[in-house]
Amino acid sequence: MRTSTNYRGGRPMIMCRHGVASAGHYLGAEAGLHILRAGGNAMDAAAAVSFALAVLEPHLNGVGGEVPVLLYSASDGRAHAVSGHGVAPAAATIERFRELGIEDAIPGDGFLPALVPPFVDTWTTVLARFGTMRLTDVLTPALDLAEKGFAVGNGLHGSIAKHADRLRSEWPSSAAKFLPGGEPPAVGTVWRQPELAATFRKLIEAEAAHRKRELCLRAARDRFYLGDIAEAIVNFAAATPVKDASGQEHTCLLTLDDLADFSARVEEPVAVSYKGIEVHKCSSWTQGPVLLQALKLLEGFAVAEMEHNSADYIHAVVECMKLAYADREFYYGDPDFADVPFDRLLSEDYAAERRGLVDMKAASMLLRPGGYEPLRAENVRDVLDVFVGEGAWKNATGDTTKLEVADGDGNMVSSTPSGGWLMSSPVIPGVGFPLGTRGQMFSLVAGHPNSLEPGKRPRMTLTPSLATRDGSPYLAFGSPGGDCQDQWALQFFLNVVEFGMSLQEAAEAPTFFTGHFPSSFYPRGAEPGVLYVEGRIPDDVRIELQNRGHILKVRGDWSSQNALAAMSHDGLLTAAASPRPETSYALGW
Repeated sequence: MRTSTNYRGGRPMIMCRHGVASAGHYLGAEAGLHILRAGGNAMDAAAAVSFALAVLEPHLNGVGGEVPVLLYSASDGRAHAVSGHGVAPAAATIERFRELGIEDAIPGDGFLPALVPPFVDTWTTVLARFGTMRLTDVLTPALDLAEKGFAVGNGLHGSIAKHADRLRSEWPSSAAKFLPGGEPPAVGTVWRQPELAATFRKLIEAEAAHRKRELCLRAARDRFYLGDIAEAIVNFAAATPVKDASGQEHTCLLTLDDLADFSARVEEPVAVSYKGIEVHKCSSWTQGPVLLQALKLLEGFAVAEMEHNSADYIHAVVECMKLAYADREFYYGDPDFADVPFDRLLSEDYAAERRGLVDMKAASMLLRPGGYEPLRAENVRDVLDVFVGEGAWKNATGDTTKLEVADGDGNMVSSTPSGGWLMSSPVIPGVGFPLGTRGQMFSLVAGHPNSLEPGKRPRMTLTPSLATRDGSPYLAFGSPGGDCQDQWALQFFLNVVEFGMSLQEAAEAPTFFTGHFPSSFYPRGAEPGVLYVEGRIPDDVRIELQNRGHILKVRGDWSSQNALAAMSHDGLLTAAASPRPETSYALGW
């Protein structure tokens, strides 16, 4: 790990011995540090960070949203994935959606795309299997923030203000929470969330009836999925028609049985080796394997010999990502329902075959999944439930948050909380949070690996990353940003591994992304050949990329995203956070 004496970035890299936490909000990172100082491990601290972020960043994530987790457990010496992803209700079938007049794409707002909220069960599962504390312990910082309040930042204020008219006119329960006095809370206002605090207190009350930690965690989980919280969710969402992007009003399809039957699962990650580093991702219920496929493709290029963010480098990375994401569209889906051929997709032979499609002098305008005929823009709509057009990706940002935690005992966690945010679905009265809308990522094309089925997980964008070296924890990393998450995480990883940057240098380096393939979000748009770059990419590089056929669109100098990260290296724990999100920060002890 290099720390350049010439580096003059905006954030310090955190270097400590006991523990580090990097999070989308500095108070979230502090919540994790509080738990580490109190004797908790990285898994305990990660749960504390995540609950705090659900309070601090309701425009980016929430208790009703999703929270995939990758972790390294020092006690058993291996990496694990935890499926923090909701499943489709039993009533959610393609036929049912046809009856409701939904033919092409599931709306991205309202109640129809709601899945079983996995957040609480995910963290109780992590704590029960890998943690040392009760839910009450890790909930305390979040409860304090919800009850006593915190200062509203620009991002939260701006998001509430942007959606204020809809909250007032359509979602009175959301207006009651997010528009105190009828207006968005001003920047610097101390803002409280009493209904959410009351929900947290119910979980704490459930634990209080038991002494054994395992029984405490189970009781809290059951209060959410079997008790009055579940009843409040279903009674409101199944009885309250809400207008969505279809132009019609719909209720949710969730039932009490759907919530009662849900459980998060500990699974094997998918992994590949790159330059002696084992990179782990959640399986194809996320888009995560695209990063692994891109790494296998890039192994055949002399990346380290290319100048960082040169035209050759950007072109190679983008063209490899186009190929990986094309496979995502045709092969990825919940592996419990679809046969995803990882033996082939991640193989050396397949990477060599696909690598031959990369023309270093010309950008591809085709969507080229392996084993299928290449698709031109005008034909994509005939095969996938997407549209192709100008501006489909223009709002690509980071409506998601992030956390990375590592402790001095060799435990490490990467998680990507998202969904259940204020702008897509109304707050459930009495519980203080909205439901998620990740069901929009299902395909309504029958027989597609990602087609809608009851009990199935849609292939979502959320994608934490974890790397090990010589069997030991090395790097937890990842980025907010929808379909761009693995594009930016890949760049961060290469910045560190190929170009020798420190974590903070890697997080602050200029980034780029392509909108070439279909977005996962309603209405599933695509922009073939379009390449977005931050303004800090030099003019001569931009000109050369245009000469190679990329349709270049320049964004602000710090307008995209890049990773948050935690590393264990040579007996030292380090952490970093991209300065692009206003409140993201890394802390250590």
